[in-house]
Amino acid sequence: MLSFLKSKSSNETPPSLYQQLGGEQGVRAIAEHFYDVMESDPRAKELLALHAQPLTGIRQKFFEFLSGWLGGPQLFTEKYGHPRLRARHLPFKIDVRMRDQWLLCMYQVLDEQVHDELLHMQLKQRFTALAHHMINTD
Repeated sequence: MLSFLKSKSSNETPPSLYQQLGGEQGVRAIAEHFYDVMESDPRAKELLALHAQPLTGIRQKFFEFLSGWLGGPQLFTEKYGHPRLRARHLPFKIDVRMRDQWLLCMYQVLDEQVHDELLHMQLKQRFTALAHHMINTD
């Protein structure tokens, strides 16, 4: 068989989203820039107001969550247990408006930092579904 016709071995696993983003450095850059956008874009001011200041601790927690959620080390789970995101966010009123402000920030980060079209699309779909799942009020 010609080498270019050989298929990949069935036991090869494709790289995780974490790996495709550049591992720790890439995922940390996404977490950091997300909060930079939230702090600087006036369209996200209500979302920013829900967060305790300074944002140092939440930036780290978000990085730790993203690490595991994207297929890398389970940093958040190791420290805090299962993320239970929806339950952890129940004390906050999350409606369509908050979801949209969160996605505004995340979409900007993806547009600026993820240049591979397929990866960008996959992440956008996953983050959109996650944000919609967090809605807990009308």
